Amino acid sequence: MECRQLRNSLIKTEENKAMFEKSPKSYTDLLGKTNRIVEGTTIHGDIVSPADFRLDGHLVGNFQSKGKIVIGPAGSVKGDIICKNADIEGKYEGKIQVQEILNVKSKASIHGEVVCGKLSVEPGAEFSATCVMKPHVKNMINNEQSAEEKKA
Repeated sequence: MECRQLRNSLIKTEENKAMFEKSPKSYTDLLGKTNRIVEGTTIHGDIVSPADFRLDGHLVGNFQSKGKIVIGPAGSVKGDIICKNADIEGKYEGKIQVQEILNVKSKASIHGEVVCGKLSVEPGAEFSATCVMKPHVKNMINNEQSAEEKKA
């Protein structure tokens, strides 16, 4: 009988330890999953990212993400963008396809083509682009990707 009580006591102690112990979080879990290109950095090439992205530098090339892109006030992109959501405060030139919401801030400058689900443009923004708003942009983007895969 005493062995059984001792064993049960040990099991409860282990369960309590497991309940109150906190496993250390990884570095990316602590920071969130946002990539960042800082002011003064210029990238020539394409970026593909599954996570959110903040760009305060310059990108000459294409960008694709399953998350959100934020182009800061000092940031600029010359190329095509495909993403879920976007906030633009800097300069953009090219074709942008946003599945959900494109927010254009008051200091932003956009030239090119815009395809989005919803569009928000603050007063003062420079918006010189053709714009198509579609509630099902997601399907169009996925179809374009699968067409590119078939070509490859």
